[in-house]
Amino acid sequence: MGVEKIEPGARVRRRLENDQVIWLTTAGRQGRPHSVPVWFLWDGESFLVYSVPGRKVDDIRANPLVELHLNTDRSGDFVVRFEAEVEIISDPTPANRVPKYLSKYREQIKGFGWTAKYFAETYRVALRIRPTRMRA
Repeated sequence: MGVEKIEPGARVRRRLENDQVIWLTTAGRQGRPHSVPVWFLWDGESFLVYSVPGRKVDDIRANPLVELHLNTDRSGDFVVRFEAEVEIISDPTPANRVPKYLSKYREQIKGFGWTAKYFAETYRVALRIRPTRMRA
């Protein structure tokens, strides 16, 4: 499969910088899709997502090919989708030590009654998701 150079336009870049969630769809060995909203940090080339161990991570270990999509606008017209490959980072920097990530989600973490340290300990699996194709 060829890899497209992912160059989001200004509208998509704003969404990637400001949206709080992106939907991650995995499919494990059985091929059954599993979609969940996740917090993310876009660095211009890839997404950083922290996860609890469980089905999502198990699916990725079995099949690192995933899809991501942002929520649409109210009428369903502005669709942004990515095909991507995931790497489980073997020795990750904890989420509470990634300033941009923590800045983006500090209020949500507090809203759940968590500390940044608790979040990092619970969501301890770091995923680097590299888009191979974008549709917008």
